[in-house]
Amino acid sequence: MKYWLMKTEPSSWSWKNQLNLKNQSAEWDGVRNYQALKNLKNMKRKDLCFFYHTGKEKKIVGIIEITKEAFKDNSDKTNKFMSVLVRAKDELIEPVTLGEIKKDKFFKDLSLVKQSRLSVMEIDIKYWKKICKMGKMNKYF
Repeated sequence: MKYWLMKTEPSSWSWKNQLNLKNQSAEWDGVRNYQALKNLKNMKRKDLCFFYHTGKEKKIVGIIEITKEAFKDNSDKTNKFMSVLVRAKDELIEPVTLGEIKKDKFFKDLSLVKQSRLSVMEIDIKYWKKICKMGKMNKYF
């Protein structure tokens, strides 16, 4: 199993939108960066992802699961990009902000800190566990 972080602007697709699906999957589409696309293609069913609100919030708010591996993104007229399906697993008890992460030297090599514009990134298990601990999500580490 691999771990990931997926960013979204809450005004476009929020954690609340994801939760409102009541355990149904949603298409994670609109990714147009080639490095993020490569990450989407490497995702497997059952992989877990942090759900990250960008914009003014800049925080990890939930955990989602990949339910369908990469397939053609129907919103892409060029046929170059892919989507995955995701389903909500859990809301973080304590959201973890980008500010908190940046303050901790442990995270100095985390992609979220080093490549802040990347919308889909792999998260090393050591970072996954520490963020879950910060978010009081003990069952995920």
